[in-house]
Amino acid sequence: MADLLFHFFSILTIGSAFAVVYNHNAVNSALAFLVGLIGVSGLFVLLDSFLLAVLMILVYAGAVVALFLFIIMLLDMQGGERKKFSKPTAVAALMGSGLLAVCIVTLFQSFGSLYQPDATTVVPVGATLKNYADQLFTTYLLPVQVVGFLLLISMLGVIVLSKKFEGLGDVK
Repeated sequence: MADLLFHFFSILTIGSAFAVVYNHNAVNSALAFLVGLIGVSGLFVLLDSFLLAVLMILVYAGAVVALFLFIIMLLDMQGGERKKFSKPTAVAALMGSGLLAVCIVTLFQSFGSLYQPDATTVVPVGATLKNYADQLFTTYLLPVQVVGFLLLISMLGVIVLSKKFEGLGDVK
């Protein structure tokens, strides 16, 4: 039964991730993102990590998706023409993406051993909120801050990409 639920939540998560990326309607993408977060929460339940599952639903599915929907509706992304990318902009974006990929690979290769403690030093951690907080604010502080920074960058990117250029006329 656990294998069946794992496959169900995995397919749900991956399918909704594809729906987020390939959907043309921003509101539908945000709702697919919500379904994906519910799938990840189901995977946490299968791992007996009930606190993380509830936090995923409350914080991400409740607050972050509501914030994304608010931004989408505030910006009114449904109408208007978007500005086309020029070739220098596309080249700069590709170069930036390549540089980001190289930096991430280098970071994982050089600092990967920091997050893999020896088997002799691993202390069993109970499933209490204090233990989660200790691990979150000591061992995993840098990854949490990086994820928060990436979420901030993605929100700013959505705002910049969704900006309409109306009434510009023949500006040269």
